[in-house]
Amino acid sequence: MSAENIFSTLEEKFGAKRETLDKWGVTAVVSGAYLRNVVQFLKDSTEEKFDMLVDIAGIDYLTYPNHEGPRFAVSYAFKSIKTPGARIRLKVLVGEDSLKVPTISDLYANANWYEREVYDQFGIVFEGHPDLRRLLNHVEFVGHPLRKDYPAQKRQWLSTNDYLLPELEKRLETLGYKVIQRSKEVEPNDDEFLEGSVKA
Repeated sequence: MSAENIFSTLEEKFGAKRETLDKWGVTAVVSGAYLRNVVQFLKDSTEEKFDMLVDIAGIDYLTYPNHEGPRFAVSYAFKSIKTPGARIRLKVLVGEDSLKVPTISDLYANANWYEREVYDQFGIVFEGHPDLRRLLNHVEFVGHPLRKDYPAQKRQWLSTNDYLLPELEKRLETLGYKVIQRSKEVEPNDDEFLEGSVKA
């Protein structure tokens, strides 16, 4: 199936529109309501079988020249292992009034972490995600640092360690490993904070 046929089919079946600003011509803008259907179609029903999810990225169009429409978008990059060179990108526009997109973590396992990263950095919620929580920032972190209006010099006081070892040990045990010695949580030290940080 040629690229033109794929885009024609996506438009006919799912109302997708080709992204005119994409200089490579590989991006289709789709509605969040049809995202899962489009992804399933690309994975299973095209000759190329877009079976590799390369990336999921958040986009903030705030301050973007001449941009009209929703402030945010989520971009999905796929490629085909069967057909080298076959690539496609999907983009879902997301308004500030409804920061929600359906998860595709059950369709591509690596989407789990990609979606958590976009959630953490942009605040976009992936509905149906099995464990949607911060990935790069501390559990107490307030805000989303890749939004264009996040104050770059802002400092935050974190009152506790983001303790992840019990979760790791539990996962190892479910895989059949035996944890010989349990980890001890490191207590926070009030003397160890960045100069200029404000304790909340």
